[in-house]
Amino acid sequence: MMSFSTVRTPDRPVLVACAGMLALASSLGIGRFVYTPILPAMATALGLSASGAGLIASANFAGYLAGGIMATLPRLPRGRRAWFVGSLLVGAATTTGMGVASGLPAFLLLRFLGGASSAFVLVLGTASVLDALAGAERGGLRWVHYAGVGLGIAVSAAAVSALEAAGASWRALWLASGAIAFVLLAVPAATLRWREVRRVGPAVRQRLGAGILPLAVCHALFGFGYVVTATFLVAIVRASASGRPIEPLVWVVVGLTALPSLLLWDWVAARVGTRRGYALACVLEAVSVLAGGGWPTPAGLLLASAMFGGTFMGLTALGFAAARELGVEGQERRFAVITVGFGLGQAIGPVLGGAVSDWTGGFWAPSVLAAGALLVASVLVLASARERRT
Repeated sequence: MMSFSTVRTPDRPVLVACAGMLALASSLGIGRFVYTPILPAMATALGLSASGAGLIASANFAGYLAGGIMATLPRLPRGRRAWFVGSLLVGAATTTGMGVASGLPAFLLLRFLGGASSAFVLVLGTASVLDALAGAERGGLRWVHYAGVGLGIAVSAAAVSALEAAGASWRALWLASGAIAFVLLAVPAATLRWREVRRVGPAVRQRLGAGILPLAVCHALFGFGYVVTATFLVAIVRASASGRPIEPLVWVVVGLTALPSLLLWDWVAARVGTRRGYALACVLEAVSVLAGGGWPTPAGLLLASAMFGGTFMGLTALGFAAARELGVEGQERRFAVITVGFGLGQAIGPVLGGAVSDWTGGFWAPSVLAAGALLVASVLVLASARERRT
């Protein structure tokens, strides 16, 4: 007679992968990215200037950077599970809080805390899921985990569009998004676990930094290139007379194409290697950035949305995979290091991209700048791949 534990064991990797997916959907797909589809209604109702809206976005990026830096600490008080669950709760609470807050200082604080919590969820949740899948020899399921960001984007974008069509206020949009985030966090909070961390000696500590700096630089360039499109894509659509009718669809397309993208990038990485796959994804994302900035028609904008959604989570996952290839010991700190690099890039991107857009009077120049950063990242990561083979 089979025991209960024997029956349940084969399903555990699937449960862990799905739990990771829901964690990323709650904290990142909704907590970080729902600001984009809600912003137009919020800005109109409150009379937010472009600089004010950009400042709120930057607060979230700054929080993400701060969270990434804190996640590099070798030990977290009360343990990693407490920080993971707490971060999920903070992300959902701050999203909900945006619907009841008033005044720029409150918005800035809420988005900063939400950004910090999303960095912890990404770093700690990914480490837990990848460890569990590797131990069960089911690494191919990692695409399910990373699909959470696309799931959260698609679900929240569809919900926002439906509620706006029904006449909901911007506050109701935030409250509904926060409610969805709370629902999604229940399973990961109850499911994900972390292995015990062994004390590491000086030799291991020295190895933690080996090879991680090039990846951090590439991830910073990726963060810069990705966030220019993520910040200005809706503005580009709105500025285009022919593209304006598809505005509600653009962000949904980003989420839907992000959902299965890891299957593609896992397949590519298995055939050409993780870092070569990263380089290819950088090139394709550069094309999407150029399409968005230079081809503001329905066809061009939908192509940009699909290619953007199909690459940005692939790059995130490939960056984590490359960091993991440096060794399992100390992987969370390496994940945090590349997260810090990404945070720096995305903190700089909107400010510089916005300044260039104001200076040139359009989005083509900042798109070229962002695409250039992505192409430089592709060259650097290929160089680092050659160094590892020698």
